[in-house]
Formats: sequence, C-alpha cells, structure tokens
Amino acid sequence: MVTPPPLIAAPDTPPPRAGAGGAASSAVAPVLASPSFSPLYQQIKTLILRSLQNGEWRPGEAIPSEIDLAARFKVSQGTVRKAVDELAAENLLVRRQGKGTFVATHAEEQVQYRFLRLASAALHLRPEDSVVEVRRVLHFTGQPVVLDDIWLPAHLFKGLTAERLSEYRGPMYGLFESEFGVLMICAEEKLRAVSADEGGAALLKVAARPPLLRVKRLAFTYGDQPVELRRGPYRTDRHYYRNELS
Repeated sequence: MVTPPPLIAAPDTPPPRAGAGGAASSAVAPVLASPSFSPLYQQIKTLILRSLQNGEWRPGEAIPSEIDLAARFKVSQGTVRKAVDELAAENLLVRRQGKGTFVATHAEEQVQYRFLRLASAALHLRPEDSVVEVRRVLHFTGQPVVLDDIWLPAHLFKGLTAERLSEYRGPMYGLFESEFGVLMICAEEKLRAVSADEGGAALLKVAARPPLLRVKRLAFTYGDQPVELRRGPYRTDRHYYRNELS
C-alpha cells in the first residue's frame, strides 16, 4: 500500500546559543526557510502520476475508482476527485460516463488536440474549468474553404450542442449573442502560411501538403474578457483572406 507523504510542518526556531558565561547569547540564529506547502489533492495527484509513470496502469486501461483510490491513499473521495479532475484537464486521464476513468492514449479523440492546454490559458481558465470544443468546416460555393477548431468557456455556453449548431442558420456570433448573451466586441488575429496535414487536407478536399493560411483568433467581450479561441487552416487556391483596417 502506498502511503501519501506526510504534510511537513515548519521547523521549530532554534534555541538561543549559550555565551561564555553560560547565559544565552544575544546573537540571533539564522532563520531556516520553510519548505513549500503542497495541498493534499496535489500530493495525491503526484502519487497517481507516479503510478502512471511506473506503468501500473497502461494507456487505455481503467484506473481504480475514486472510492478505491481514497481507501488506498487514506484520504477523502473529494480529494481524489480533485486530483483526478486536474489530470483529466491535462489530458492524462479520460473520464467516460458510466464506465470510469481511463489512462489517455493518442487514439482518444479527446486528447488528440494538445492545443487545448493553450486554449485554457488563453481563455484565462482554471485547470478544473471545462471548455466546449467545436470543429466545423465552412463551405463557399459548395467548396470546403475553412477548417475551424474553436474553444469556448463552458460556463458561458451552457446547453451548446453540435445539434444546436447544425440547426442554426445564421452567423455563429449571432447565436452566441441571442441565446447565450455573449457579445463579441473585438478580436486579435495571427496569420501564418502552413502546409495541410493529411487529416486537414482530406476535410478540405485538397491535395496533400498544399499551401494554406492558418489563422488564430482570440475574441473578447466586455472588459477585455477572452471568450473564444479559434484556430484553423484556410484554403487560398481560390479565395483570399480579406481583413479591413480602420
């Protein structure tokens, strides 16, 4: 059984040193730096990571339940849940509703986009916060032109589903404003020329490795709050990317 490391208390202050006459000297003993404190759930997270690194649970395998882990580490189930939540947010574990929690693999659709970590930072989210991830292909005159990967803070877009997006027949920002009360005020964009990978080329129906324009956009609402991050390649063989400056 693995026992979690004990919480470390700050060391006692050393007693004053005795002088030549046996009395306490007035010299002040140096103060030792206290070790940094780590919350209990972080300690449990470290122990779970250690088990993953040691190969106790292989990629794709289920890890023990939160109840079993709580008994193993002698902590509450809530402490274990918080540790597992962070590992899931970091794409090291994958929760499957009704089945349990599994060690992530590169075959998992949820962890194929490691850019999600950057999305969380760009949107000023905490590790335990959830995001909505959307992938869509935009067509013009019947041809696929834009492949968009979009990340949104889940707490601002509760109830947003793939079905709802498919049914909506207007601009996406119009949907955000009318149904979720999120108004995009401004955005910043970064552009870079890239080559399409095999998956992107197939979705955009272009030959492998054609020149594409990758656009990354961070959109803000009131108070300079970032509320949308999107990234995706644009076909440039038949279309231009148009941007108005004012």
